[in-house]
Amino acid sequence: MFELSGVSEATLRQQLANFAHQLAVAMRVTMPAGPPVGWAEAMGLLRQHLESALLARKGKLVVFFDELPWLSSRRSGFLAALEHFWNSWGSQQGRLVLVVCGSAASWMLDHVIKAKGGLHNRVTRRLRLLPFTLGETRAYLKSRHIDLDTYQVVELYMAMGGIPHDLKELKRGESAAQSIDRICFREDGLLHDEFNILYRSLFEHAERHESVVRALAKRVCGLSRQELLEALALPSGGNVSSILEELEVCGFIMQTRPFGKTKKDALFRLSDEYSLFFLQWIEKKRVTGNNVWATRRGTPAWRAWSGYAFEGVCIRHTDAIKRALGVAGVETTASSWYRKGDSDTRGAQIDLVIDRKDMCINLCEMKFSESPFTIDKAYAQVLKAKVESFRSTTKTRKALFVTLITTNGVKPNEHSRSVVDVAVEVGALF
Repeated sequence: MFELSGVSEATLRQQLANFAHQLAVAMRVTMPAGPPVGWAEAMGLLRQHLESALLARKGKLVVFFDELPWLSSRRSGFLAALEHFWNSWGSQQGRLVLVVCGSAASWMLDHVIKAKGGLHNRVTRRLRLLPFTLGETRAYLKSRHIDLDTYQVVELYMAMGGIPHDLKELKRGESAAQSIDRICFREDGLLHDEFNILYRSLFEHAERHESVVRALAKRVCGLSRQELLEALALPSGGNVSSILEELEVCGFIMQTRPFGKTKKDALFRLSDEYSLFFLQWIEKKRVTGNNVWATRRGTPAWRAWSGYAFEGVCIRHTDAIKRALGVAGVETTASSWYRKGDSDTRGAQIDLVIDRKDMCINLCEMKFSESPFTIDKAYAQVLKAKVESFRSTTKTRKALFVTLITTNGVKPNEHSRSVVDVAVEVGALF
């Protein structure tokens, strides 16, 4: 295997020196040769090494270039040399695998996935690295001997998401609140100012991407494309489509299609947990020190945030919800639904509608609470009104199941028994 990782803001000579060192490692020689004069010569040296390796070894050989955008800086000649290396020789070697990776999504999309030059249509497989799921997050924490209960894992996920690099900061013996305080609110915490670096490290002209994220953070239920353009005061043309695509590919936003609507009616929703947490708590409050988060828990602002943050986590885990409902093998469509109120009727909203081919629809409500969730008479009436509003508006003849997804279950009483058809605890999403 040959592996080379680009270095941010390194000179061409420094990148080539790193190449020479990595080639020496692959060739198992003590001292690296002097750096090649350019990438064309470097690829020639790599080819010579691989030709020998293919003769000497069985099985596949892997060439791995990490942080490709940093290697292929302007006027470096890297991309042209790589194209020639692969098209003239590498692609014809049945046992040679070329893997390229880069965190700058816009660059990778433009120069690799949608390449119009020598790498056009050369990609045979895409590996999209997504955040850990809830289950993967808990498994990772347990591998590091951090054993938190389900509620605390969910709270961590709502604040930090499932990014392994960030989860590495957690310490054994800390509660979720303590970890969030240390990582997010202390001035030296990893995530205290990460938002201000994150988008600039991934996208060119990142201020445009940030403006989209900020607009969506103000409307957590999502915005249509037209609403987003109006919020940003942008024309319908330009590169808005590219910005939305890049944010979606990187997992910062997601599209949800309103029930019964077409793709052009899709809503864009901020799905990156950390970005939402930063804009809601860290940037706005600008409070540092110890126990900042602990003092916020239980406040009205915290209850509002935890409600829509939990909804976002549940929507991200829609496939797991389907498994918990026992309909993983049934063809389904996930969507949202909204009815605007008027002088005669109240508005209604359902953030997750699971429309099933077996003539049933799950209308999902998500509730985050430290104890079993209690349904009182007023909330039971709200749920019944939502069901009737959905049925009358959509004219559906399918069976409608009120589905409550909670952190600690539903407290049994006359109201829960009268209105809830299915109850799912968040542990089932792990």
